[in-house]
Amino acid sequence: MGVSVKKVMVVLLFLSFFVAPAEAAPTLNCKEPTAKVHAPLKLKKPKTIAKKLASTFTISTNCGEIVIKTVGKKAPETITDLAFIANSKFYDDSFCHRLTTQGLYVLQCGDPTATGGGGPNFKFKDENLPLKDEPANYPKGTVAMANSGPNTNGSQFFLVFKDSGVLGPNYSVWGKITRGLDVLNFIAAQGVNDPSGVGAPKQKVAIIKATVR
Repeated sequence: MGVSVKKVMVVLLFLSFFVAPAEAAPTLNCKEPTAKVHAPLKLKKPKTIAKKLASTFTISTNCGEIVIKTVGKKAPETITDLAFIANSKFYDDSFCHRLTTQGLYVLQCGDPTATGGGGPNFKFKDENLPLKDEPANYPKGTVAMANSGPNTNGSQFFLVFKDSGVLGPNYSVWGKITRGLDVLNFIAAQGVNDPSGVGAPKQKVAIIKATVR
């Protein structure tokens, strides 16, 4: 027995409410960066905690803006020192030097030497560490400090673009991305200059300016 065209149309219309369209890959128009690898500024650590902690960091890159809402009083020394570093123009015209796309999904920035070893000439303590028993210690949108061991925070930080739980609870969480995940996803989609999935991003990413409010 045949099926009428009218019935087929009704079935297709019904199914269309339950079949989600495929998500389009992010597309952005990144500008050619003008940043150059350079020696970092040598700064002196602030002696006191800021009376008014910064609430927002805006990272302007050649691929778009990334806006971060800080955790405020949960990490007062971290926010104080990072605001000072940013306001000193330490981050301006520097590359985001490391992208990881397998197991750990982060873009790391904050080192003008682009080697992973540059910093502001001072260090500060860990704050607001994730709980050990969290299944995904660093969920999508998290911004945390990179370090080389306990209480060795400087200027480097990482931006999480996909839930990541392979890291130990050793990295100070200081913010949450409120705008710009599309920028990170686009950069990640371009891949890494290394088959291991860890290294310099194929799409060159430079911080043009970091603004604190």
